[in-house]
Amino acid sequence: MRLPASEQQFIWVVRKGTNDKETEDSMPEGFEERTKGKGLIIRGWAPQMLILDHKAVGGFVTHCGWNSTLEGIAAGVPMVTWPSFAEQFYNEKLITDVLRIGVAVGAKEWVIGTGGGNIKSDAVETAVRSIITGEEAEERRNRCKGLKEMARKAVEEGGSSYSDLNALIQELSLYPSSS
Repeated sequence: MRLPASEQQFIWVVRKGTNDKETEDSMPEGFEERTKGKGLIIRGWAPQMLILDHKAVGGFVTHCGWNSTLEGIAAGVPMVTWPSFAEQFYNEKLITDVLRIGVAVGAKEWVIGTGGGNIKSDAVETAVRSIITGEEAEERRNRCKGLKEMARKAVEEGGSSYSDLNALIQELSLYPSSS
C-alpha cells in the first residue's frame, strides 16, 4: 500500500487481532518508522466520529461497512472505498456512483482476513490524491457538505429521522408488555 506516497497526513487505525503478533503483521515492515511525523497509527479502538468530524480531516479510507458509510456521510467527508465482503460492495456503489462522494480503489472480490485483496499497489495513493486535490475533489466536497446538512436536519426535532423514530416509539408503546 502506498498511502504515504499520497503526500497527505493520515491517521491509520489498526484493529487488534487475537494477539499482538497479528496486529504487528498487518503493518508493512518499517511502515511506522518511515511515516513518523506524517502519520499517526492507532492500535485498537478509535473514536471514529470524533476524528471524522474534525475540520482537518480531508477524507476517509473506508471498508464501506454500513456504520462507517453513515458516519462518513454525516461528517461530510469524501471517502476512498475499499470493500472486502458482503454488502460493502453495494455501499461502495452508493458512495461512488449514486452520491458521488467517493473514489474506489478497485476491490472486486470478497477477501476475508487477508488484508485487502488484489488491488494495484498505487490504487490507494491515486484515490487519496483524487479526493483531496483537483476540481472533482472540490465538487465532491461540496456534495459532502450538502449531505452532512441533510443528515443534521433529519435528526433535529421535526426532521424525518426524528419524527420516524418518535412514530415507532409511539406505535410500540401501544402494545402491551409481555410480562
